[in-house]
Amino acid sequence: MSEQVYSVEQVAERLGLHVRTVRGYIRAGRLRAVRIGKQYRIARADLDALTGRPAPARPGGRAAVEVSSIVQIDGVDRAGADRLATLVLAAANSTHHHPAHPLRIQTVHDEERNRMKIVILGGASATADVLRLVDAVLDGDNGLLAGEAGDA
Repeated sequence: MSEQVYSVEQVAERLGLHVRTVRGYIRAGRLRAVRIGKQYRIARADLDALTGRPAPARPGGRAAVEVSSIVQIDGVDRAGADRLATLVLAAANSTHHHPAHPLRIQTVHDEERNRMKIVILGGASATADVLRLVDAVLDGDNGLLAGEAGDA
């Protein structure tokens, strides 16, 4: 049994949006899509997740679990925050977790306090993967934090 998939143009038409808007949603991680050659394909479940339609009930399946986490990192400058945000968002977009429970990540940097916050919403294993990545990057001697990046 194959799942129904849509092109960017079909999604734009169904939602009454411009094709560029749909591509922007994909690039920003708001709409999950698979790239095949030079085109994106969007699964019906991913489109339903974007529009807020409830996912079909899983008979006899596990209960849905969603984790919300806020990670606060002190002592990180704007450049370090941008690098970390790019890394975290790229990792989240490249992982293949259940399409009915997409991983959602937001990052914020407070320049006055040199503080970054990462807000993560998603399944337990996907959230744990992101937290392990952040921990590994921050524990490494990579000059990411403001105090370490002076001569980089």
